Amino acid sequence: MKILSIQSSVAYGHVGNSAAAFPLQRLGHEVWPVLTVHFSNHTGYGAWRGPVLPAADVAEVIAGIGDRGVLGSADAVLSGYQGDPAVGAVILDAVATVKAANPAAVYCCDPVMGDAGRGMFVRPGIPEYLRDTVVPRADIITPNHFELDFLAGRTTNSLAEVLDAVDLVRATGPRHVLVTSVLHGDLPPDSLEVVAVSDEGAWAVTTPLLPINPNGGGDVTAALYLAHLYTTGSPATALERTIASVFAVLEATLAAGTREIQLIAAQDVIADPPARFTARRLR
Repeated sequence: MKILSIQSSVAYGHVGNSAAAFPLQRLGHEVWPVLTVHFSNHTGYGAWRGPVLPAADVAEVIAGIGDRGVLGSADAVLSGYQGDPAVGAVILDAVATVKAANPAAVYCCDPVMGDAGRGMFVRPGIPEYLRDTVVPRADIITPNHFELDFLAGRTTNSLAEVLDAVDLVRATGPRHVLVTSVLHGDLPPDSLEVVAVSDEGAWAVTTPLLPINPNGGGDVTAALYLAHLYTTGSPATALERTIASVFAVLEATLAAGTREIQLIAAQDVIADPPARFTARRLR
């Protein structure tokens, strides 16, 4: 694949493009990273340095790639945290340009807004902008359970309710939905699920709930699911491979006792995902 990835970047650690680009490259894909910010480290530390790039500058970088005459060869556009509607508009313009040149290209959006226990952590207006303007234009979205509930406008407590919420969101535009960090009443203790839904059906993978929640895990998940879905054409296989790799990276991070995900140390499980989890068909 050739992937135009429009996301944040950090010099130290792994979030945004600094989490997504390497796994995609390790799988053999070409990545064109366009930065929306370039910080010293992720904001979870409470202090950071570096610039937020104006939307006009982000657009200029994309236009420069277009000047090379290669945007039409992009197979996908990938986006994550969107800190400002103006940047979101630039991303959607890029999606339109890529798709006009290559109608087979897909847009994968990780609609970053918030998380269970933390609530919304983006600027006011961003969740509504993502729900009403961005998500309907995406082909693939990768919300967590909390974000899915917001997108669907309901609270879900059972697996059946999660699937109903996914159907509501899919009706607005995206054909593929990957829901991470799914917690519901039917799960065994200390477990969570990841659910994938497409026109072909719905599947779930259940994993142990690790006592770790580092920054960047969602960025890696979105990138890997896009890559595996594109190369295999199978949501179930993409789900199994993505979760096998991400879980192994989180295990390595937990074992290392570090705050930053161990992408480099655990790169072998990204390049060759272990056959560890089996997706069960839900419908």
